[in-house]
Amino acid sequence: MFVPILDDAPVRRIRRPWVTYGFMAACALIFVVFQSGWLAPERAGAAVSFGLIPSVLFGEAVLPADYAIVPAWATLVTSLFLHGGALHLAGNMLFLWVFGDNVEDDLGHARYLAFLLLCGVGAGLAHAAGAASSDAPLVGASGIVAGVVAGYVMLHPQVKVWVLLFYRLPLRLRAFWIIGAWIVFQAGNALIAGGASQVAWWAHVGGFLTGAALVVALKRPDVRLFDRDLRARIQRRGERAVEGPA
Repeated sequence: MFVPILDDAPVRRIRRPWVTYGFMAACALIFVVFQSGWLAPERAGAAVSFGLIPSVLFGEAVLPADYAIVPAWATLVTSLFLHGGALHLAGNMLFLWVFGDNVEDDLGHARYLAFLLLCGVGAGLAHAAGAASSDAPLVGASGIVAGVVAGYVMLHPQVKVWVLLFYRLPLRLRAFWIIGAWIVFQAGNALIAGGASQVAWWAHVGGFLTGAALVVALKRPDVRLFDRDLRARIQRRGERAVEGPA
């Protein structure tokens, strides 16, 4: 639907978004080393062993011993670091690159790390609840991305974001409109597709709702929601301009 390129929101409280960078690096490294087949033979069964399989999570099925490397509950986390292909990885990392630094800035490194993992777990549980008997493994950081998008739009809905609409038309729009359209698209597909789609739409919805709830609880005490800080700064600049020099 659209691809984010960059935004206008500066990072003011941290030097670098190290958690965002670290998570992106971990996902890329795992994909290149274990999944891509570029440097070493692709590890067969990685998605089955470390992906989230709803039927296994809820005890309706059991993995063969050779594949049961981690407990079923742990796949709520391990599945977040695997991806279904290079495009899947690139798309998720691009969203994190554009939106993650500002959310990390407004939460702080430690709380942002907890935020990412909890959004991923919330997304996985939402997917599993909607497809409890499914034997297909869920992999990818899409639920985390959805949580970050939710946090961003609640913190900075007025910020302008450059996107490629339909992957080719460059537009600069407020985050509220871009992410609002994204929400409608995700929720609509979740309702229409149900459990028949290969895309885990309910994971996206679950990650978004988890992120929306968590950002209120985990944001720094001095951070205000819905760009109220931005409006206050603009108002103060306007008052100084009206007053003129002393």
